[in-house]
Amino acid sequence: MTEIFGYVASVLIGISLGLIGSGGSILTVPVLVYLFSVDAVAATAYSLFIVGLTAAVGSYKYFTKGLVNIKTAIVFGIPSIIAVFLTRAYIVPAIPKEVFHAGDFVVTKSVLLLLLFAALMIVSAYSMIRPDKSKGSIEEVATEQKFNYPVILIEGLIVGMVTGLVGAGGGFLIIPALVLLSKLPMKEAIGTSLVIIAAKSLLGFLGESSETVMDWMTMGKVSLFAIAGIFIGTYLSKKIDGKKLKPIFGWFVLIMGIYIIIKETLLS
Repeated sequence: MTEIFGYVASVLIGISLGLIGSGGSILTVPVLVYLFSVDAVAATAYSLFIVGLTAAVGSYKYFTKGLVNIKTAIVFGIPSIIAVFLTRAYIVPAIPKEVFHAGDFVVTKSVLLLLLFAALMIVSAYSMIRPDKSKGSIEEVATEQKFNYPVILIEGLIVGMVTGLVGAGGGFLIIPALVLLSKLPMKEAIGTSLVIIAAKSLLGFLGESSETVMDWMTMGKVSLFAIAGIFIGTYLSKKIDGKKLKPIFGWFVLIMGIYIIIKETLLS
């Protein structure tokens, strides 16, 4: 029964990516851990593959419509890809199985990654819930691109490290960065973000430690359901304003983040 809920949730991951361009990948690890009983460390690796493949499929329509800025994807994507790869290859394997003790409570590697993930979910939820103060001018006015290379480099490294640690695509971090730092229109920022997420997630997955046992069947099934969801989300985006659904999804992510913290600290 939990697997059925897992596949339904996988479709929702894709719908979110297709409809609002971000947010969906933040659910991948909780779905794998709590509905498919995958170990948290392995789940962050599975998530890279699932999110990367789903984002790659989702970016195709944006690419055909000319809504992917290749130069921006390269400038932002290269430091992200390097950071994800190095994080999965060296930082994650270096984290000890038991990080520290707090009385009778033992913070294991899995618990630490889940708590980091929950914190990221809360930050992501806030970015989706808060009112959008822009009046659409970013989407409608073409602005000459000027790259602030040092800031983009730092942002790319941070997003890449976050992705490497917890397996989330980080669209809620990438899209605002592309709009504010690269002066991209919103729709182009979403398309470019999907390309960056696909590249850094899939290439970062290649840096995964050989110690991680891969359940390709589970990864394949979840990926297929998520890809089906992204087609549904892309179709719905023509009929529904994703901005109106974004806060609702944000509240759901917030509740999930709080649940993970409570479960891993108070109920474990």
